Formats: sequence, structure tokens, C-alpha cells
Amino acid sequence: MKTLSKMTAVAAVLAATVLAQRPFGVMTGSTPPDPATIVANRVARLTKLLTLNSSQATQATTIFTNSLSLVTPIETSLRAGRQSLQTAVKANDEATIESVSTNIGVLTGQILAIQNKADAAFYAILNTAQQNTLSQSRGFGRGFGREGGGPGH
Repeated sequence: MKTLSKMTAVAAVLAATVLAQRPFGVMTGSTPPDPATIVANRVARLTKLLTLNSSQATQATTIFTNSLSLVTPIETSLRAGRQSLQTAVKANDEATIESVSTNIGVLTGQILAIQNKADAAFYAILNTAQQNTLSQSRGFGRGFGREGGGPGH
């Protein structure tokens, strides 16, 4: 049982480390762009890939802005959870490690659900040719146009 708890804790720490690494580009430094810029860049990439018309681009902007506004407070809780996890690891507090790791998993799941619901709404506004192009691109199923294709991106 203790081995399982330790394995869970290690997995949570590794997952938190991966999720904490948000790519913002080589030249942009460590400060992430503001939400409007994130959405605008994403829609620009998708427009280029799929030749979105202006109506689709407007709808995509709304979909991804709404998604990002739901994800942002969860990411704040996730950062706090990562800090708590680091503290628990340093204190060798297995109960807190278990609890915080579980909470990080729940928060990560919430983010994934929000982002993938947004992706589904975006996919629904595409025509068949655009859906086929997206399906054949490396972005399909990995967060349409999200940098890194993962949560928080």
C-alpha cells in the first residue's frame, strides 16, 4: 500500500512538472501572453491551417475565450496545489501528498474537460473539408491550435 502511495505521489509530481512547463516561445521570455493574445494566436494558427472564414474565426474566438476564462481560476488552484505538494514532499508528509495529488488530478481533469468541450464546439463549426484537414493534422485530439497540445495551453 505504501508503495502504491509513493508511486502515486511520484506520478503526480511528474505530471505537475510537465503541466508547469508552458511553452511561450523562445523569444518571449517567461511571462505568458495575456488571454486575448493567447486566443488570437490560436485562432490565427487555426485560420491559417483551415482557412476559416470570418464568421468561423469570430465563433472560434468566442469559444476559446470562454474556455480560457473557465480554465484560468482552475490553473491558479493547480499552481497552489503544486506548491503544497512540494511542501508535503519536503516534509515527507504522505497523507498530504496523497490528498494534494488527488486534488491535482481532479483539477487537471477539469481543465481537460473544459478544453476538450471547447475543441468539440470548435470542431462542430467546421465544414467537412476543414474537419478532414484538422483530423489529418497533428493538432487533432491534442488541443486544436493549443501550444504544446496540453492542459493550460
